[in-house]
Amino acid sequence: MPKTDIHVKLSGENGNIFNLVSVASHALRAGGYPDLAKELQSGIWKCHSYDASLALIAEYVVVS
Repeated sequence: MPKTDIHVKLSGENGNIFNLVSVASHALRAGGYPDLAKELQSGIWKCHSYDASLALIAEYVVVS
């Protein structure tokens, strides 16, 4: 279950992980969660794979 109810559509986006984090972070900030956006951006640097990074994004937003 994600930390927020913010919905983010990642399909059809540029698959570069930094772009996907940017999309999710922007949605978090726009939804009133600037601290979680910073937390997500910081956490991505600790991920060791693309899949782990996607899983982290899904911990913060509802991915569709």
